[in-house]
Amino acid sequence: MQTTTTSDRFTHIHVDLNSFFASVEQQLHEEYRGKPLAVVPTFADTTCAIAASYEAKALGITTGTRVSDMKRICPGIILIEGDHTVYSKYSEEISKAIEGVCPVAHNPSIDEVACQLMGREQEPPRARRIALDIKQAIRDKVGDTLRCSIGMAPNRYLAKIASDMQKPDGLIGLLPSQLPRSIAHLELRALPGVGARTEQMLHRKGITTMEQLLALDRNGMHNLWNSVWGDRLYHWLRGHDTGDDGAPVPSSDMQKSLGHSHVLAPEHRTAEGSWAVAHKLLHKAAMRLRMEKICTASLSLTIRYAITRQQAEKQPKARQHFSGLNHSGWGMEARFPTCNDTLTLLETLRALWKQQPTGPLHQRPFFVGIAFGRLINESEQQPTLFADPTNRNQLSSTMDKLNLKYGHTTLHFAGMLPARDSAPTRIAFTQIPVLYGVDYM
Repeated sequence: MQTTTTSDRFTHIHVDLNSFFASVEQQLHEEYRGKPLAVVPTFADTTCAIAASYEAKALGITTGTRVSDMKRICPGIILIEGDHTVYSKYSEEISKAIEGVCPVAHNPSIDEVACQLMGREQEPPRARRIALDIKQAIRDKVGDTLRCSIGMAPNRYLAKIASDMQKPDGLIGLLPSQLPRSIAHLELRALPGVGARTEQMLHRKGITTMEQLLALDRNGMHNLWNSVWGDRLYHWLRGHDTGDDGAPVPSSDMQKSLGHSHVLAPEHRTAEGSWAVAHKLLHKAAMRLRMEKICTASLSLTIRYAITRQQAEKQPKARQHFSGLNHSGWGMEARFPTCNDTLTLLETLRALWKQQPTGPLHQRPFFVGIAFGRLINESEQQPTLFADPTNRNQLSSTMDKLNLKYGHTTLHFAGMLPARDSAPTRIAFTQIPVLYGVDYM
């Protein structure tokens, strides 16, 4: 009998579209439904399938199968040249359909959607109802050939794993009380971010099964990867509620973005308050850049503004936040030479901040997010021809030393003072919080 505890809650839902490209083609062409079909990049016997329908998969034809082999296995297979524009439009429609049921937190890829549950939505029966409603919304609003497998878990990394455990049209939940034993039967390759090369590395180090991996303590996991990636994976696989979004690290082991976001407390839902929170988010994220020895070359700012129901009814692009607030949104990205000092990044943020729209739809900010992109290791940064006359790097380094020792808000620029104690660590959205000095960030 399955048992649950009061702490058994699902905080994340991961939606994985089944045979997405092939399913779109079957939606567009009724005559293809129920038949073996493969989507290819071009019509050539030497190319490979980029997607296969489940009728084709039943014959052993999968993504990566060569066209000549497909024709041998199934002489009558339908081959379709892929159209990324069409698939992108369907992906957007699916996100809109899901948004009508549960706010979309992230689109990891064209055929994946991640949602974050809040409050009572996290209760397993309610989470399951939301997942079933998502499936129905996709069928009703986008197409009845489109199926998805959904994973529910206490973090997004596990939710993605769960979404792969039952296909097609699956629904799997990984309860915290059953972790990590409920994933002990999986192959190592079932872990997002563990590809062929990483699996070979694990084998060389004596880890050939999931049971062996799960038997390691946190230090063992850290040493296995020789990086904080091991620490994060240790926590993710145990379903720890650490505030991470569980996004897998690319195979290069260099993450694509790093940042923080925050739903503003009522007292900060003003121009001044939202700026102070954004200032603090940047302060934390910039310090993380330096702790990870990473530099950035882009900064994205996202702001959501609360609007009235009457305003929302007049705005076709208006959305409803999980809190019930109707909102409009705005965002902008800035690019610049690679750096990781707080002062330079703060100047960039201030320039972006001045670009936000004005008017009745943009008066009440309630959500702020910042994200650094185009990340590189510090060792790859090109040296400048000019000295740093303001000693910005040295200033950031000195601030870090004090903040690591006494807490990350001990020394900061004055602009974040009104929000010094807001935006706690749980809002980190691209990384599991890591212990830096005396604080997790």
